[in-house]
Amino acid sequence: MKLLVIGSGGREHALAWRLSQSPRVQKIYVAPGNGGTAQAPLMENVPLQDIDALIEFARREKIAFTVVGPEAPLAAGIVDAFRAAGLRIFGPTRAAAQLESSKDYAKAFMVRHGIPTAAYATFTDAGEARAYIRTQGAPIVVKADGLAAGKGVVVAQDLDEALAAIDHMLGENGAFGAAGARVVVEEFLDGEEASFIVMCDGQHVLPLATSQDHKRLLDGDAGPNTGGMGAYSPAPIVTPALHNRIMREIIQPAIQGMAHDGIPYTGFLYAGLMIGPGPDASRSLKVLEFNCRLGDPETQPIMLRVKNDFSETLEHAVDGTLDQAGIDWDRRTAVGVVLAAAGYPDAPRKGDPITALAPDTAERVTFHAGTTADGGPLRTSGGRVLCVTALADSIRRAQQAAYEAVNQTQFEGRQFRRDIGWRALAAAGKRHD
Repeated sequence: MKLLVIGSGGREHALAWRLSQSPRVQKIYVAPGNGGTAQAPLMENVPLQDIDALIEFARREKIAFTVVGPEAPLAAGIVDAFRAAGLRIFGPTRAAAQLESSKDYAKAFMVRHGIPTAAYATFTDAGEARAYIRTQGAPIVVKADGLAAGKGVVVAQDLDEALAAIDHMLGENGAFGAAGARVVVEEFLDGEEASFIVMCDGQHVLPLATSQDHKRLLDGDAGPNTGGMGAYSPAPIVTPALHNRIMREIIQPAIQGMAHDGIPYTGFLYAGLMIGPGPDASRSLKVLEFNCRLGDPETQPIMLRVKNDFSETLEHAVDGTLDQAGIDWDRRTAVGVVLAAAGYPDAPRKGDPITALAPDTAERVTFHAGTTADGGPLRTSGGRVLCVTALADSIRRAQQAAYEAVNQTQFEGRQFRRDIGWRALAAAGKRHD
C-alpha cells in the first residue's frame, strides 16, 4: 500500500513512523512533511497543501487511504472533498470539525447533549465581555472562538489579566483575526487534566491509550500556555473505573449527539478533560475542549506504545468496521519531551542549525516537528522543533531515557521542561508509600 499523511508536525511524523512499521506499507507520502519525514525510510515529502492538488496526487499515486493530522485542513473541508472524489480518507467532515473550529459551537453542543463542561458565555462585543468578567471575578478563562494553533486560551488569575485578554482578542487589531472575533468566557475549573483520544467510524468507537500533556512553558506548570511541551502515556489518573465513566458520560454521548444532529462523526476525537479530586465514582469529570484530531505531543508517546499493525486499525476505521479492530498496547510507559525554539511561544526563532541528534533505538525515537532539511543541514523552522520520546518499564526510567536523549540533542537557544511526567511520578510515589 501507498499511504498519504497530511501535515508537517510531530504528530504527523509519529503517525507516519508507526504506519511505516507495517509490512503492508510500500511508501508513505507526507504533505508537506518536515525535515524528519524527508530523511526517514519509506517516507517522502510532498510539497502540497492545496486540497485539489492533494486529490489529484492521491489519484495519480493510487493512495490506499489518507490520514489527516492537523485541524486546519479538516476545518477547510478536506474530508468532504476527498470523499466527493471517491477517495478513502480518515478524519471528520467540515461540519463535524466545528467541534474544534468553533469553541462556541462545541460548548452549545455539550450543553444540548448533557455532556459536562464549564459554565460559559460567548461575546463579540468587548464591552459586554468586560462587564461579564467583572461580575464573575477571577480566576476565569478566556478563549478565542476559532482556531488559534493552541495559543488562543488565557487562564487569567486576576481581573486585569482577563480584561487584557479580551482587549488582545476583541480589540481593533485582534491577535487572532477572524478566529478571535468571538470569544468564549468560561468558569475556571480546578483539578488534573488528562487527554482522552478515541477513533470513530461514524458508529463505532475504539479508545486509544490514555495520555497527559504539559501545556505550560516552564517547569512546575508555570509560564504561558503553549501547544504542549511534552506528554506521557498512560496517564495514571485515568483508572479503569474512570475510563468506563469517560466512555459512558462523555465519549458515547458526543458520538450519539453528533449522529442525532445529522453529522456522523468519523476520525480521531480528542477530549481534553478536567478531573476533580476524590474517589473515582464521585470525581467531577468535565470537558475543557474537544479536538477533532490526535493531540500533539500526545501522539508521539501513544504511537510508541502501539504494538500491532496500525495500518490495519486505520483501514477498519476508514471502512466503518472499527468494531472488528483492536490495538495491542505495550504495557510500558512512554515519555515525550518537546525541544522548542528560542523565543517560543511568542516569537520562535527559525533557521538555527540542529548540530546533534540522539540516535533512534527500538525504545527511543526523536520525532520532528519544526525542522527543515531542504537539501542542506537540518535547521529549526518552527516553535516546537523536536519531541524526544522514550519507552521504559516505569515512568521514572522512561523519563530518564528521554532526558538522556535530550542531552544528546543540540541546537542554539533550545528550551525544554525538565519535569515532564511529574504528576505520574508523584502518583507512583504515593502508591509506594
